[in-house]
Amino acid sequence: MSNKNVETYFEDGTWKNRITGNSRASNTAPTKAEAQAKGRQMAIDRSTEHVIKNMDGQIGNRNSYGNDPHPPKG
Repeated sequence: MSNKNVETYFEDGTWKNRITGNSRASNTAPTKAEAQAKGRQMAIDRSTEHVIKNMDGQIGNRNSYGNDPHPPKG
């Protein structure tokens, strides 16, 4: 499995998911919630991070589903 992150983003009026570094989307969804759910499952399956972007392209949230290099303390 690759350790590249999964990215959920908005482009051309559609929410999409892709593996970081790929130019093409892996899948699309009509809503952000549906795209996030698909992206989350992709990240879990790949044991990597899920980067969720806002409509403007800025990172809105990040969730790690793999070996976190900076785990929470305590």
